[in-house]
This record gives sequence, structure tokens and C-alpha cells, in this order.
Amino acid sequence: MPLRVSAMQVIGFRSTDEGEWASLRSLQYRDLHKGSLIRTAAHGIAAIILVGILFGKVPSIFLGGWMLAVFVAIFHASKIERALANIDQRKMTRSEYRRQGWAMATLAAIWSVPILGFVPFGSMADHLTIWAVTIMLIAGTSVLLAQVPMATLSFAGIGGTAASLSFAYSGHYGLAALTIVFCAMMVVGVLESSKVFLTARIAEMGVAEKDEVVSLLLREFEENEADWLWQVDPQRCVKAASPRFAFALGSEPAKVEGKRLIELIAGPNWNTGKSPPSLHELADRLKRRESFSNLVVEVDLGQEHRWWELSGTPIFDERGNFAGFRGVGSDVTEQRESSEKIAYLARYDTLTGLPNRLMLTEALNEALRYAEQWRTRCALLMIDLDRFKAVNDSLGHHVGDKLLAQVSKRLHAAMTDNEQVGRLGGDEFAVVIRDAERPGYIGEVADRIIRSLSAPYAVDDHTLYIGASVGSAVGPRDGVNVETLMRNADLALYRAKDEGGGEHCRFQPALHTHAQERLKLEASLRRAIENNELELHYQPVVNAMTESVGSFEALLRWNSREHGSVSPAKFIPLAEDTRLIVPIGEWVLRTACREATMWPDEIRVAVNVSGEQIVEPNFIKTIVRALAETGLAARRLEIEVTESVFLRDDRLARQVLEQILALGCTLALDDFGTGYSSLGYLRTMRFSTIKVDRSFVQGAALQQAESLAIINAVVAMATSLNIYTTAEGVEDEAQAQLVRELGCTKIQGYYFGRPMPANEARTLVVRSQNSAVA
Repeated sequence: MPLRVSAMQVIGFRSTDEGEWASLRSLQYRDLHKGSLIRTAAHGIAAIILVGILFGKVPSIFLGGWMLAVFVAIFHASKIERALANIDQRKMTRSEYRRQGWAMATLAAIWSVPILGFVPFGSMADHLTIWAVTIMLIAGTSVLLAQVPMATLSFAGIGGTAASLSFAYSGHYGLAALTIVFCAMMVVGVLESSKVFLTARIAEMGVAEKDEVVSLLLREFEENEADWLWQVDPQRCVKAASPRFAFALGSEPAKVEGKRLIELIAGPNWNTGKSPPSLHELADRLKRRESFSNLVVEVDLGQEHRWWELSGTPIFDERGNFAGFRGVGSDVTEQRESSEKIAYLARYDTLTGLPNRLMLTEALNEALRYAEQWRTRCALLMIDLDRFKAVNDSLGHHVGDKLLAQVSKRLHAAMTDNEQVGRLGGDEFAVVIRDAERPGYIGEVADRIIRSLSAPYAVDDHTLYIGASVGSAVGPRDGVNVETLMRNADLALYRAKDEGGGEHCRFQPALHTHAQERLKLEASLRRAIENNELELHYQPVVNAMTESVGSFEALLRWNSREHGSVSPAKFIPLAEDTRLIVPIGEWVLRTACREATMWPDEIRVAVNVSGEQIVEPNFIKTIVRALAETGLAARRLEIEVTESVFLRDDRLARQVLEQILALGCTLALDDFGTGYSSLGYLRTMRFSTIKVDRSFVQGAALQQAESLAIINAVVAMATSLNIYTTAEGVEDEAQAQLVRELGCTKIQGYYFGRPMPANEARTLVVRSQNSAVA
């Protein structure tokens, strides 16, 4: 309810809503019945006095009838007021409000009869007597019914109007005006008194409601097992210990009563004096009589350590003397442990337990600050695991995670107090060297890391071999801030990876140039197709016995306007890294198929496909579209893949290759023997050709026993599986004769033809056919 009420709200003529109106009326009328007897007596006495004065002057029948009407009206009003005795337990209705108002208006009208109707029968003295009685009743009503202004309005309005008219009719205009002023003053006074009364009642109700809410909250607070109230006296001894407070201390209220609060919280440490800093802060606040809020204190309960959050404020008695402290407390041990866990997770890697990127960044920033302050050097080493992806993809993430855990243990063991290692993410780690001033120190740390990580690992009955590449940058020489130093160390790491892995490379300014060149090369490669800079060359694959051309392998060449002729070894990995291999591969398929339609039907074209193309959702549609647009028979298209296509997503790769076979195309396994699971692929996939890697052919030409044994094994296995074998990298007649004798069915190499443009390939086809006819 509002603390401020208007006159209309006090009377009951207006309110914002029905509930508020009923509540205000209940406050006004709930004590009305208590003064009913006094008002009844007052009206009765006044009526008897008036009848006594007018007896013999006014006809008795008039006086008797009027007096009877007064008593009936008084009885009726009293009955209505008694019906409102329980109004504080319910809400007053508007019909009750109207009945009480009409009862008072009726009584006022009856009291108007004498001053209007009996005056002609008496003298001026009688007239003034009747007026005095009326004014007395108006004043009495204003006093006794001050909280119900409607009654005063009725009595003063009707009675005052009747008296004014009576005096005006008899020519006493001054008395008429005086009566009007008196009644107006009474109405205004009653309205103000009623407003004050109602405001006070509303405030009382608000205070009572707040007291009830506070009591309820305190009761609920005490019943909550995690929170409690506490109080100490001026000597800081526990006073009025609550059961919950004692329970939090693992004791009973009687046992903690009167003991020092600090002693109870300190536990066994009280006698040793080795209290935690938080306890000293609490003691200091209590000593200085300062309010405190949410102060976290370490509590020693003997068997366990807990954390409390305390709030307190000093209390004073009515004379202003310090009376101690009162406050609330709660056990926040679980929340603190959760916060500590969250803080740990924010700064440490969950898999390895090593510091994460955030903590390493902070350590590097501190190392740079230290180097600048003492004019020394710090360093950052970026570490990337070699061959980890192959292990992770082939044996699963479960094995990969266990391998990373072992790597992290080795790295941690290899560190000294001057070095901090952490995990950046994936298989990337970093080491911050705080003081790298000694010459050769950075190289020693890098070599120590490479040696440690290159030793074999035993994971789930697997013996795994990986390595590590390291790139380093020195601060502040190679970077005065964290971002620059990390970027430069990363560039050095890329160079170490490019050099074959297992190496440590230091940052050099030229690496920036290399990175910028790579960006320029990528930008040019993105425009290569639309600029018609790509070209296919074709290398013949001949029958080992007849030396007739059976197929051509399509090999991509790039003649860039900006960079000239770019080596495939340079732009193919770039295309795969940027996924430009997908649109380029589509162009290669379409161009190769179109060129093959100009060859005899028995000659096939082989197109190399990377792992990025295999996982492309629309790859099969790309092959179908190329065949449909060029009209090439599917049996004349051979798709060459390496074992690396199975490492990214083995299940998806198998599904795609099965769909390629379903189209009628053939499959060739390139670089056989250089991967991890060649035999497994041959057992589950229907390859038509195995291509023996050139390294084995070159080794066999040098009579290396291992290479000869591998080729013999491959040929024997391929023959048993009805698979053709192609020997790659044959460069002279002796090598050609050797692979024939070893049983290879097809030969590819410079001896029979280098990769050549399309027109030369057509010429070679014609010449090969003429030779066959001859």
C-alpha cells in the first residue's frame, strides 16, 4: 500500500485497484466498533436534553416521533459498526462501506429535523440551543470518528447545511456564515487527521510485515546447514552461539560459548602461533572494530581444513558503548575448491597437466620483462611432434592421448628451473627459457628435447616411434613482445618441419621473406585456373614385355606469370594446405579425361588424387561430371592414391574408393611400401595396379638386398592377387631389364619418356602403334 494517500483515497472515493481500496478501508474501520457504545450514549443523551428543552413548546407527537427515529437510527448504525468488528481479518466490501455511510447520513438527516422544523415553535434562545447541540454532535463525530472521514462529511455536510439554512431563513446571516466556516474547518481537520491516521497505520503494517519477513529469513537462515549467525562480546568471546555455528565448528553450543572466536577458528595452530594470514586479518578487523564483508578465512578443525566466509559489524548499546560484533558466516569450502579447480583449468592443460597457452604467455611476458630489466636474453622454443598425426589417425585418439601424456612427462623431466614447458594444443608444445644469455644454451635445450622425444614409446602393446621438430626465437632480439616472439619461433618451426623434421632451426629474418613469398605464391595459385596457367603433362606407362604404351599418368605443371615455372613439390603441398587442391583437382580430372578421348580406346589415363579430394563430399560427382562431359569410358580412367588417404578418415576413404570402383574406374596404389599398412589396404580394397616406389627400383639397381627382397615380395603378392605391378623411376635399359626379370608387368620412367605436353603424348601414341604394327 502507498505511504502517501490523497484526500479522495482517504474518503474512499478513489483507489488504484480494488485490493488497495479494501485494504485502506479495513485500516480505517477495524476499530470503529470499539467506540460504538460511547457514540450511542452521546446521541441518546443529546436527544434527551433536546427533548427536555423543547418539551411543551413542540407538540409531543413530533418530539416523540423524532426521538424514536433517533434511537432507531443509532441502533441501526451501531449494528452496522459491530458487524465490522472482524474487518481486520478480512477485506471490507463496497456494500458495507455504503451501508455505514448511509446510516450516518440518515442519522445526520434526523438530527437536522429540530433545527429546521422545531425552531418556529421556540424562541431565539431555543434556536441557539438546538444549534449548539448540533455543533456539539458534529464536533464529537469529528473527534470520535476521525479515522472515518465519511461519517464527518455526512454529519457536517447535512447538519451544517441545515443549520445554515435555518439561520439564513430567520435572517441571522452572520450565524449562517459562522456555521459554514465551522463545518468546513471540521471537514478539513478531519481529512488531515484521517490522512495522518491512515499513513501511520500503513507504516505500522509495513514495519510489522518487515519484522515478519526478517524473522522468517532469520529462521530460514538458521535452518540452513551451510550458514549461521555469530556474535562475540567486547572481549571477542563467542556469545549466544547458534546450533549451526557450533555444528560448523564440530562442537556443541555450550562448549563454544565464552571461548575466543579466533582460538576456535585457529584450532591446533592457536598454541603454535602459526596461523594463516586470513586469520590475522580477521583478528585485526575485530581489534579495530571495523565492519567487514565476505572475508574468507581458513579454518583448522584438527582433522580437516575448511574455508569460511564471514561478515560482521560492530554493535553498540543504547548508551553508545561497544558491545561486541554480530554477523553471519557460511562454509565456502566447496565453492573455493571449485574456484581453485576452475583457476587450474584456466591455466593448465587437462590432458598433460602442463601449463597451457595462457600460462606460457604470462611466463614469456615475464621473461621478456626480466630480459629488458637486466639487459639479458630470453628464448622461446616451439615444438611440434613428427609423425604424430599418422599414429593418431591409424591407432585412434585414445592411443594418441596416451602418447601425448608420455611426451609431456619426458618434456617435464627434461626441464631445469630456468625453463618452463607447456602445451599449446594438439601436438604442439613450447618452452620458455627465462635466461638464455649463455652461448649455445638454446641449442643444448633443443637437442635435449629432440633426443628425449625421439626414443621409442610403449603404448597399449604398441612400440611407437615419433620425433620432434624445434623452432626457436630469442627475445628481445627476435621480438620485443609475446606475439612477435611466438610468430617468429613458429616460422622457425615451419622451416624445421620443411627440412624433414627432427631438426632445430633458429629464427632468421629471411624466414619472414619466405613466409611472405608463400603468401604471394598462394595468392597466385588461387588465380592460376582462371589465368590458364595450369597445364597437364603426360608420362607414358609401357608394357614391360612389349614396351607398348598402355597408359599415361597425368602430371600437373604450373607456369605462373609472376613466379615462372613452379615445382610441383612446392605448389602441390601448398594447394593441399589451403584446400585449393579441390578446384585444381576438378580441373585436372576434366582436362585429363578430355585429352584421353583423343587416344586409342585401349590406352588409359591415370590421375593422382590427394586425401583432401577424397574427403570432399562432392568428389564422386566431380568424377561423374568429368566422364559425362568428355564422353570418356569409365574403364579408361585410373585413380591413383597413396596410403596417406587412409590416415585422415579410413572409413570414409574406403567408402569413396568403393564408389569409384562401382563407376567402372580402376584404382592404383602409388608409392607402395613407404607407408604403414599397405598389406591391410591390399587385402580390403580391389586395386588393379601396385606402383613400386622409385626408391626400391634404384636400390635394386645397386643390388641392395633389402630393395630386391621387397620388389620380389611385392611381385609375388600382386601375382597371387591378380594385380598389375608398375616399376617407377626406371632411367636406363639395365634398370628396365632388371625389373622385367623381377616380374614387374609395367614400367614407368625417363627411359621410356619424360612427362610431356599433350601434343607430344599423341605423337608418342601414334609412333607406339606404328611400332607395334611393324
